[in-house]
This record gives sequence, C-alpha cells and structure tokens, in this order.
Amino acid sequence: MRHRQTQLASRGTTRHRRVMWSWRILGLISFVFGAIGLFLPIWPTTVFWIVAALAFARSNPAWAEWIYARPKIGPPIRIFVETGALSHAGKAAALGGMGLSAAVIGLAFWKRPVPLGIGLSILAFGALFVATRPRARIDD
Repeated sequence: MRHRQTQLASRGTTRHRRVMWSWRILGLISFVFGAIGLFLPIWPTTVFWIVAALAFARSNPAWAEWIYARPKIGPPIRIFVETGALSHAGKAAALGGMGLSAAVIGLAFWKRPVPLGIGLSILAFGALFVATRPRARIDD
C-alpha cells in the first residue's frame, strides 16, 4: 500500500514539473516573439510580453519580475497582469494599431469576403476587449 502511495505522489510531482515546464516554455516563446518587436516596429511587443509575464508568474516568478522591471514597458504590463487595467495611452495605441490593421486587411482582402470577415471579426473582438478594460490608476 505504501509503495502505491509513493507512486501516486511521484506521478503528481512529475505532472507538476511538466506543467511548470509547459508554462516556462510558453513564456520563453512569448518573450522571444515580443523581443522581435523591439527591432521590428510593426511587430507587437507588449502583447507577447504580457503572455510571457503571465506564464512566468506560474513557472518562475523571478523572470516575471525581470519583465516588470523594464523601465518603459514593465509597469504597464504589471498593472495589466495584476488588475486587468490599461492606461488611456495604452488603449489609444492598441485601438489605433487595430484600426490600421483593419485598413490593411480591408485593402488586402476586399475581394475575398471570408478572410475579410474573419480578420475584421477578430479585430472587432480584440477592440471590444481593449475598450472594456478598466482605466489604470496611473492616468488619474
């Protein structure tokens, strides 16, 4: 009986390790994708680093703290992760970027209604999400 309990406990630990590593790998991939945005202006950094911070908070909190410590981008990410709130400037930038993306999608797919509809629907849901976030206290 004791051997069986040890086996079950060992499986739980192994599963926990797998889950932790899955979060860590997701965080690393998201961080790398976000880092691309530091060098490629049309690539978003913040969205990927939010995902990285969320993943690291579950797998390695020190790495999440490293992201939060970045001077310009860290504080807004921390506020969003902890409260779900966005600054007025953050909302404006996100919605402006989505508007620009909608224009590009419209130009690229104006004769193809299915991809046009899918692309604009995804953007509309994203815009609705951003617009309904509470305002961060740093704006007050």
